[in-house]
Amino acid sequence: MEEMERIERAAKALARLGKPEAAVVLGSGLSGVFPLEQERALPFGEIPGFPAPSVAGHAGEVAVGVVSGRTVLVQRGRVHHYEGHPLADVVLPVRAYARLGVKVLVLTNASGGIAYGLEAGDLVLLSDHINLLGDNPLRGPNLDALGPRFPDMTEAYDPALRKITRDVAWDLGIRLKEGVYLATLGPSYETPGEIRAFRALGADLVGMSTVPEAIVARHAGMKILGISCVTNLAAGVSPQPLSHDEVIETSRRRAADLGRLLTALVPRL
Repeated sequence: MEEMERIERAAKALARLGKPEAAVVLGSGLSGVFPLEQERALPFGEIPGFPAPSVAGHAGEVAVGVVSGRTVLVQRGRVHHYEGHPLADVVLPVRAYARLGVKVLVLTNASGGIAYGLEAGDLVLLSDHINLLGDNPLRGPNLDALGPRFPDMTEAYDPALRKITRDVAWDLGIRLKEGVYLATLGPSYETPGEIRAFRALGADLVGMSTVPEAIVARHAGMKILGISCVTNLAAGVSPQPLSHDEVIETSRRRAADLGRLLTALVPRL
C-alpha cells in the first residue's frame, strides 16, 4: 500500500469523529490533562495504520471534542521510533491530521533538563529543536500532496503562537520558560558525557520524541507549538539515577497547570 493511501485511510476514519481546527499531542504521563466536551474517541487500534503504544503513560487514543466553542483533536499518547516502529508509522497520525485540515498542532512531551537553572516540574516553551535521531521522516520519495521536497525549518515553532502562549501563561500565573529541545533515539537515557556535548550544541532539553512530528507537520504547512514538561534533570546534572517512573510522576504532578494552560490557550490559537 502506498504511503498516501495509508494516510488517507487514517484520515477518513478520523473524520467520523468531527472536523477539528487544531490538534494536541499529549506525551508521557499527560494523557489526562486536557478534557473535552462532547467527546468522541477511537483507540489507536481502530484507526487504520496507527500503531499501538507500548510505553507506560501513553494511553493510545484519539478524541475530538469541544473547548470553548472550538473543535479540537487530542491524541492521548504517542509511539516512538525506539519502540521499533518505522518513522513513517510514528508520524502517520500527524500526517492524517494534516489531511483532515488541521492547521495548528500543539506537541507536548516529557524531557530531561540540560540547561542550568531548569528544575524538575518546569514547563518549557520550545523555541527550536536539534535532530539527533539519526534519521528524518521525510527521507525517501516526497509526498507531493502534503508538502515540498525541501521544507524550510527556520521557524519550526511558530513565533506568533509562542507569544500567545507566553501571554496566556502570564495571565494564569504559570511560570513558562523557553528553550531548545534535542531528540535522541533512545531508549537508554543519555550519559553525562553526552549531556555535556548536547549543552555545547545549544540544547536546553533532551527527549526521545516530538521532532519527527514537528518535521512532517512543518512539511505539511501546519503551525506548530511545542511545550515540554521537565520531568528530571539530565544525567550528570543531578546525582540521582534516571527512571521512567520519575518521568510519569513528575508529569502527573504538573498536569493541572499544563491542563489549565492548554484549556485557556487552544481557543486562542
